[in-house]
Amino acid sequence: MASFSYENSDRKMSDIELIKKTWKFIAPFKFQLLFALFLMVVMIGFDLLNPLISEEILRLLTIQVDEVTGEKIAIDIVKVLIISGLYFVTILVHSVLIYFNAMLLQRIGQSAIYNLRMVVFEHIDSLSVNQLNEIPVGSLVTRVTSDTNALCDLFTNTIVNLIKNIFMLIAVVIVMFIKNWLLALSIFIFVPIIFVSTFIFRKYSRANYRIVRKNFSIMNAFLNENISGMKITQIFNQEERKKNEFIELNNNIVKSRHRDVKIFSIYRPFISLLNFVAIGVVFIVGVSEILKGNLDFPAVYAFYMFISRLFNPVQQIADSFNGLQRAFTSSERLYNLLETKPEVLDREDAVEINNFEGKIEFKNVWFAYKEDNWILKDVSFTIEPKQVVAFVGATGAGKTTILQLIVRNYEVQKGEILIDGINVNNIKIESLRKNIGQMLQDVFLFSGTIKSNITLRDEDISDEEVKEACEYVNADTFINKQEHGLDEPVQERGENFSSGQRQLLSFARTVVHKPQILILDEATANIDTETEQVIQQSLLKMMNIGTMLIVAHRLSTIQHSDNIICLQNGVIIEQGNHQELLKKRGYYYNLYRLQFEDQEVPSSPLKLQENN
Repeated sequence: MASFSYENSDRKMSDIELIKKTWKFIAPFKFQLLFALFLMVVMIGFDLLNPLISEEILRLLTIQVDEVTGEKIAIDIVKVLIISGLYFVTILVHSVLIYFNAMLLQRIGQSAIYNLRMVVFEHIDSLSVNQLNEIPVGSLVTRVTSDTNALCDLFTNTIVNLIKNIFMLIAVVIVMFIKNWLLALSIFIFVPIIFVSTFIFRKYSRANYRIVRKNFSIMNAFLNENISGMKITQIFNQEERKKNEFIELNNNIVKSRHRDVKIFSIYRPFISLLNFVAIGVVFIVGVSEILKGNLDFPAVYAFYMFISRLFNPVQQIADSFNGLQRAFTSSERLYNLLETKPEVLDREDAVEINNFEGKIEFKNVWFAYKEDNWILKDVSFTIEPKQVVAFVGATGAGKTTILQLIVRNYEVQKGEILIDGINVNNIKIESLRKNIGQMLQDVFLFSGTIKSNITLRDEDISDEEVKEACEYVNADTFINKQEHGLDEPVQERGENFSSGQRQLLSFARTVVHKPQILILDEATANIDTETEQVIQQSLLKMMNIGTMLIVAHRLSTIQHSDNIICLQNGVIIEQGNHQELLKKRGYYYNLYRLQFEDQEVPSSPLKLQENN
């Protein structure tokens, strides 16, 4: 299964491939889009009427002489007024059509981009922990926001204007050839030059915009990381170095933007130059035709107006290509992300489990985060339902890895993990994690309220259940002291609460979701002694809920465990309950002496509890 690598996530895609992928999001609105295109054709028709009506008005206002009598023919004011009124009506209808067409396209675009954002977010949500660890958060934020916004502009503006201008070009060329083929041909010689220059512009613009988007993504990743870690930057007086790093990233963006401007500043004036040359050619050829009697001045003036309708679309196409490059580059990044297959997926025959008895078995499990660098080596053990089992060992021994494998944050390379006799790979991920409660060392709280953080906005959980869970884990001891109780606002990452309070909220969050298996990973590592006593009382209650697995460096947390598994370099070196391990005078005994060297080794768990 392919894993995602941030550095290699820029597979180049052809325009056709990108259009096909994008069409999937537009296809549900194809009939509305066809109607919008119909309105567009009607708009172009009304727009082309203006030069023809202007030509007729100009002809009516031109003083003419009767060829027989030589007298001046009076201007037909009524006819002039009628045709002028028609000119006004065409402008009004054209404006109304522009409004309705724009509204329709905005609805199509916003709906399509809404669906795209949902797909991108759900896909990110499906990626494994390992994959998410490889991608800077700022890069993901850029893809969900900036890149989807670029595609939104593609749906609502760029593609529509591109199609409209192409239609306009075709219509103008046809009308001009019908009016006078010689004048049309004199202008048409500029078309190949326009398309060649546009092709060259598109090539360089696309390549440079990839660099622009990459630089912005790197900048967002830098900002996300350094704003979150600003406290460390200030503690170690690293502001100047971080400022210099930001200056370098900022300069990279400015340089790539400057290249973008240079490319566009060459193309746009070149098209304008062609426009003025074409006007000059029209007047030269037009005057020649007038002198020959093949044309009159109003017809030449109409051609002058058609030139603006020929070159304005060309210049707008250039703008559209600029937006098109932005959108294609952004869509390329999005589709590269969407093509990344999640490392952990449900198997086709995966089963739904509503309840676990809680028996967990590891059978000859081998696991490595990187190939051949084994973290777990042939690990086997059995945990019976309702048992409390603790894992101890030095950092890197594989304790947390065992817990991660149970909930399938990662997949084992060898061996198997069973819950109630079923391989975890054969259990649907949603039902597996739903029945396993996890309490981690680093508690993450979302912006909102205490209640929303406990329920995770699950409306099926009642207030009474929330209160019971808080009382059960002793979280009510500090929640009741808050001004708004359960509705107390929670700042970003829960910064307005202490580590111990955040941990108690984590306990309440776990209990209220009624798991049958509980995982406790270093939950008491960063809390004070007084709070630890409250948490110890909570843990004693929670041990009655179901099977509990604990990783802890503080032995006071695991003294009541039914089984303690000691790990070293990914191998189980000894296991047993607290008293059995002390009697062995092995690894656990030495670990205990390091933590309680000033106390006598107790002969019973009760004595240990009294000593602590």
